[in-house]
Amino acid sequence: MPDETNDPKNNDELSVPRRDFVTMSVVAGLAAAGSAAGAGTASVVETEVEIKTPDGTCDAAFIHPASGSHAGILIWPDAFGLRPSMREMAKRLAADGYSVLVPNPFYRVGKAPFFTDASTVDFAKDRGKIDPLMASVNAPGNAEKDAVAYIAFLDAQKQVNKSKKIGTQGYCMGGALVVRTAAAVPARVGAGGSFHGGGLVTDKPDSPHLLASKIKAKMYFGIASNDDMRQPDAKDKLKEAFMAANNPAEIEVYSTCLHGWCVPDMPKAPDGKPIYNKPEAERAWTKLIALYKSGLA
Repeated sequence: MPDETNDPKNNDELSVPRRDFVTMSVVAGLAAAGSAAGAGTASVVETEVEIKTPDGTCDAAFIHPASGSHAGILIWPDAFGLRPSMREMAKRLAADGYSVLVPNPFYRVGKAPFFTDASTVDFAKDRGKIDPLMASVNAPGNAEKDAVAYIAFLDAQKQVNKSKKIGTQGYCMGGALVVRTAAAVPARVGAGGSFHGGGLVTDKPDSPHLLASKIKAKMYFGIASNDDMRQPDAKDKLKEAFMAANNPAEIEVYSTCLHGWCVPDMPKAPDGKPIYNKPEAERAWTKLIALYKSGLA
């Protein structure tokens, strides 16, 4: 996986009119519940939507149960963006009773998908494509603006119960974006899960871990073994930051897992072994659902 360090500067909670940010396309279709193990049984609706942001129009997938109003979830994809594997995660959550938005985080560059199957990525050939995509969302302030727009979109939908908090989860690059989202909209975000997050702790003044004092959400950080080996003090700095903010985060190193282990279509490791680890991905998913159940009431 590429180095997924985020560099956007810290912003206070932004004030943006909710309805002004929302436009929806008319493309909709019923989708079966996600096929991943442990998924719920409710039928779900998958809709292609467009969300107005200060920087343009973001294409996204909005996936929710076929009936009712539910807690909203924002999924931040990894460096490969909005694609089938991320949609499947959203379908699984929707089948369990959540209304889920998966944006194209790279809408400033173009429409998704940029990749349809990340397992086919050749970093030697595709690095020149991946780096500008990541830079587009990681530019100072962009993630915060986007987070406000995406949560405004969720709050404007009849399928989202605004009496419940919003949850957000992110993978690799998306892990730091979860932290920035929770800090940008603290009144709405009740739970955030980062899985093999990149760039959570840096030596820069806008490092995501320094936002802990702005966050009210319950937070979970699942850290890959090789990320921990590369930066062994990151987990301690995360823990210290959230403890100092009187908001203890749960931080766990997955000692047998590599960066990317939660995402089914990850490329293989350099030694040819798979990065995706289904048993440990399921354990991480169980942690996520428990986080949402406790934090989104």
